[in-house]
Amino acid sequence: MDEELRIIISGGGTGGHIFPAVSIANAIKAKHPEAKILFVGADGRMEMQRVPAAGYEIKGLPIKGFDRANKLKNFEVLCKLWKSLRMARQIIKDFKPQVAVGVGGYASGATLYECAKMGIPCLIQEQNSYAGVTNKLLSKRVKKICVAYDGMERFFPADKIIMTGNPVRQNVLSTPLSVEESRESFGLAPNKKTILLVGGSLGARTINRSVIEHLDLIEQSDVQFIWQTGKFYHQQILDSMKGKELPNLKIMDFISDMGAAYKAADLVISRAGASSISEFQLIGKPVILVPSPNVAEDHQTKNAMALVNKDAALCVKDVEAPETLIKLALDTITNDEKLASLSENVKKMGLKNSAEIIADEVIKLIKG
Repeated sequence: MDEELRIIISGGGTGGHIFPAVSIANAIKAKHPEAKILFVGADGRMEMQRVPAAGYEIKGLPIKGFDRANKLKNFEVLCKLWKSLRMARQIIKDFKPQVAVGVGGYASGATLYECAKMGIPCLIQEQNSYAGVTNKLLSKRVKKICVAYDGMERFFPADKIIMTGNPVRQNVLSTPLSVEESRESFGLAPNKKTILLVGGSLGARTINRSVIEHLDLIEQSDVQFIWQTGKFYHQQILDSMKGKELPNLKIMDFISDMGAAYKAADLVISRAGASSISEFQLIGKPVILVPSPNVAEDHQTKNAMALVNKDAALCVKDVEAPETLIKLALDTITNDEKLASLSENVKKMGLKNSAEIIADEVIKLIKG
């Protein structure tokens, strides 16, 4: 093997794709500090800020997805696709990677397509229980496919599949704080049952509505809530809550220490993104999942049902959440037997050291 490893990692679009990609990069660097890693993402997407913040260089492509609502716009999309393929080819020629890793998303499709054409071995990581379009298209060209759920042979060639699980943010897996100290860090009582509501960094309108419409139930309960509204909705919610502030409802736009937030919570309410689910599996956290309806091929519902079918989570449909979510959460958190069962079953599904396992597979491809 060459002394200096050169690896391209491509994909992104959401935090759920970026966190695993950065975790894989970190795992490679931990094993091979001399490795040169270049990210390739999509201009204007979250990865263009998050990846440099994690200490890695990233190149952007102007690639966009097809517009199913306005087909006339797709001529521009095709032009950007052609330009992105050409740019990806030049990036690859300049960087000279020995291997390419794709984590899903349009940029990943263009970059790994060009890498495979040039004979560079490729690996893709599929985080969801229902494979994305990009990864399905790439599956015939790549050498290895890392997955987190059983039954992925229905999407991919079985001989390429490796069960690795999804890499997660390391800071959520451990915190030096006790449960009581974690609650106190959020200004809450140390010995009261606690529910954490998260809808991603931007927030989830349905989860937020569920809280706003049931402040009476929250006020009457002996349960305390940590509520991450998301930055997009935060000011609007603060305005609507003026004069209705509740001592058992801690409102935050963004939680930087998710390890402490998870530790503080007896129960979590969350969207059903693959990265979040992997975190719940590794820490054994009881969860009510509210799958987002605004994702490709409804993959969050499929992610959620993979847990529900093993009695490892509860699920509420997005359309039903404003009416039923808070009541279900309050009923569940008072049922210690149910919480223990959910915790035990979700933890059985967790796969540890995913980033390190994927990093090893990447290095094997370089060794040939």
